Order: sequence, then C-alpha cells, then structure tokens
Amino acid sequence: MFKRCRRHICRLPGHKVESNRKNMVPARAVLYFLSFSGFLVSFMMRTDINIAMIAMARLPPPSPYAANASSTPMYCYDPANMTDELAADNITKEEGEFDWDATTQSTILGSFYWCYILSQVVGGILTQHFGTKTVFGFSQFITAICSLLIPTAAPLHYGAVIALRSIQGIASGLTWPAMYAMVGHWIPAIERSRFMSSFQGFSFGIGLTYPLCGFLIAHFGWRVVFYVTGSVGILWCLIWWLLAFDTPAQHPRITPSERRYIESNVGNTVVGEKGLVVPWHSILTSLPAWSIGITTFGRIWIHYTFIIPGPMYMKTVLGFSIQKNGLMSGAPFLCSYVSSVLFCYLADVLVNNKLLTLTNVRKLFTAMSQIVPGLLVLAIGYLGCNITLVLIAWFCAVTLITASYAGAMASVVDIAPNLAGPILAFAQTIHMTASFLSPIAAGILLQESQTLEQWQQVFWLAAVISCGTYIFFQVFGTADIQVWNYPNQKIPVDLIQPLQPANCKQNGTAFKENGEAAED
Repeated sequence: MFKRCRRHICRLPGHKVESNRKNMVPARAVLYFLSFSGFLVSFMMRTDINIAMIAMARLPPPSPYAANASSTPMYCYDPANMTDELAADNITKEEGEFDWDATTQSTILGSFYWCYILSQVVGGILTQHFGTKTVFGFSQFITAICSLLIPTAAPLHYGAVIALRSIQGIASGLTWPAMYAMVGHWIPAIERSRFMSSFQGFSFGIGLTYPLCGFLIAHFGWRVVFYVTGSVGILWCLIWWLLAFDTPAQHPRITPSERRYIESNVGNTVVGEKGLVVPWHSILTSLPAWSIGITTFGRIWIHYTFIIPGPMYMKTVLGFSIQKNGLMSGAPFLCSYVSSVLFCYLADVLVNNKLLTLTNVRKLFTAMSQIVPGLLVLAIGYLGCNITLVLIAWFCAVTLITASYAGAMASVVDIAPNLAGPILAFAQTIHMTASFLSPIAAGILLQESQTLEQWQQVFWLAAVISCGTYIFFQVFGTADIQVWNYPNQKIPVDLIQPLQPANCKQNGTAFKENGEAAED
C-alpha cells in the first residue's frame, strides 16, 4: 500500500504531499549562489573604473625610450623593433575627456581602498546588531547607486568622483565581515571549506569586468560602463532581499530536515541573538586571531603584486602587447574559482575521512597559498626571458593563492562562529593594508628603471613577506573554537572533544537537503 520513500514525504490516505519542487534546491545551495554572485557583482562595481579611466582621462604622450638611455636595460625584447606596435597602440588610444594628471587618477583609484580598510571593523559591529541580510544588502545597494552617479559627477569635478569612490569603499568594506557572519549560522564545519569557494566570485568579477568594460567602451562610451554595473548591482539587491535570510530559523522555505541538520551541527557553536556583545579585548589579545591577520597580510601582498604591478612587468620586461597583456593578466582570475573549489573540496575530504585534523588542514592549505607562491614569484625573476616557464609559474602562483580559502581564511569562522564578522573585520584591517602598500613598494623599487634586475627586487620582497608571515599561522594558528566565542566564556561539554565530522552519511557530497544519505 505504501511506497518506500527516500527523501520526500510519502502519500498517506488524506495526507497532502510535500512539494518535490520545494525540496529540489537546498537553502544552503541558494546561499552559495547568493554569496558567489554577490562578490562577483561587488568586484564588478569596484574594478570597472580601472579600465574606464583609460577612456575618461586624457593620457600624456608616451615617454621615448631614449629617456632611459643612461641605464642598462634588461628586457626580453628589442625596443628598437617595437616602434610599429607602439604606434598602432597610440592610434587606437581614446583621447579621453578630462584633464586629470597621473596624481589625480591615482587619488581617484586609491580613495576606494583607504575607506575600504577603515570600514572593516564597522562592518563586523553592524552585522552583530542588524544581521547579514541588512548589512550586505544595503552595502551593495549603496555601491550600485554610487556607480550610477559617477557619469554625472565626473564632469562636475574629480573631487565628486573621489567622494563617490570613497563611499563605495566604505560600503564594500562591510560585505566581507557580513558574509562571514552568515557562514557561521548556516554552514556546518565539515561543509565550510567548500562553501568558502563561493567567495571566489570576486575572481570571476575581476576576470569578466575587463573584457565587458572594454566592449562597452568601444561601442557605447565609458559612461555606459557605470550604468551597466550599477544596474546589475540594483538587480542583484532585489534577488538578495527575496532569497537571503540571516538564520535557518528565519527562512520560510527551508525544509524541516535541512533545518534540523544545520541546527544540529552548528547549534552549539552559535547563538541566535544579534545583540551579542563583541569581546574586543579577547579578540585583540587572541594569538589565533592575530595569526590570521598577519599571515593573510602576506597573501594579500603577493596577490596584489600580481594584480597591480604585474601587468606592467608583462609590458616593460616581457614586451607583451596590450591585447596579450590583458589576456594573460585576466585569465588566471577566471581559473582561480576552479582552483578554489578544488582546494576547498580536498580540504573537506581530508577532514571527513579523518586523514588530518581540521587545524592541520588549515595550516597545510595556508602553506600552499603562501609558501609555494612565494617561491614561484621569486623564480619568475630569475627565469629571465624563458617566457613559457614564466607564464607557467605565474599561473600556478596566482592559482595556488586561492588555497587560503581552505586555510587561514576559513579559520575565521572556525575559531569563533558567533563572532566571525568582527574577527574578519579585525583581520581585514590588518591584511588589506597590503593592498596599497604592495604597489607603493613596487613603485619605489622601480622608480629609477623597470629592468629585469629591478623587478627581481620586487619579487624578492614579495617572496620574503609571503613566506615570513606564514610562520605566525604555523605557530599560533588553530581551528579550535575559542572560549570567548560564547557569552558565558565557557565552551559546552559536547564541544570539548576534538572536532569530528557530523554523524551522517554525506560521502563528501555538498549541500544535500539534509545531512543523511537515503536508506534503502
């Protein structure tokens, strides 16, 4: 009379069948999509001006090679043979609309990051009081509105653009602490590494923005770039507001089985109240928290060495054309998402199969994200003009950096799920300073010339900082929940034992409706 059921409620006489469609997409999978797309859109609105600036500002004429005749250049091409290519590039350059010198342009681009760093702690505090849905949603909305206003502000004065970019930086700085806080409420520890790959939406955002903006500028002008990215941001906010919820208990469409699975696996590590007092003294005196901030400072330093001065190396030393430079600079970011998914999946496999403790997994993947890229960036400086090997080392280094999302970055949630937002804010305040210190240091080292010899100094500095800061995480890093995670400063008895995978038959499958495999 009754059919045996696997995942859905069976029909009973006079009993209404639960909708299969409702169970098809787990709420955690929807949250993964929202996180990935949210960071993608955020970085679209953040980086669109980097390429739009080329069409906005009138560029000065290129300096002749004779200006560096007094030095002994080390290039992988003969400058004498570059005349035709440079001439062709100059013909295709857009004249620009505003007389902004290099200092003004740098101020416009840099103003985002000054305020971005300052808003990290604010983001953690706001998230504790208002929740991720409100903080993340409004931060994206404000950023989108500013993007839409930039075409109107630019003709008025460059100061108006700086003001809008500063507001964008403040708003965008709230997103990371907010999303980390939501992870602590929604994602069990054994799924956390895989979920962290959703943060790599920013890589797709960077990788897609440059070709998209180039197409829009060529066909419609630079103003359309901001109208498109701003409109996409507004549309995303509407989707977020309809589908995002701070906790499983607040979700109106989550299935009871998925809610039970989530709450049974994270219920003892988080508390439901938004008004939990942040123990700043405990965070500021916590060696595990400091180890996260210090070691990720090194990761950001080497990452931004590739992002900002990296394309200049490809042009001035390797002699790549603008088109080839853009392709080679952007392609690794599209590959970064794939690598982050792989690393996070491998991390979960190691934990679920009890091959390594969660702490050792975090340290292993942190080493992969900093030690190996540090050695590779050093090798790039000494591979000379073997362009094939240089590009292989370049791609491998950028790809391996994403292993941090299964390493130190995941430890943000591990050590204090209740306070993931404030901890991330604290760590980001430390490590995001590298986002502007790294290119400044490169500029100082390359001030006299941009020869291969000078670039070796840039790569040496990046390698030493990347590898050196990892030592802090190796010594003080952990995945153990800290006692100050709880309001009463006391870890529950059932969490004193070492972390083990949840008592369910997941077999490594991400985001099932509940944590249990169907029984025959």
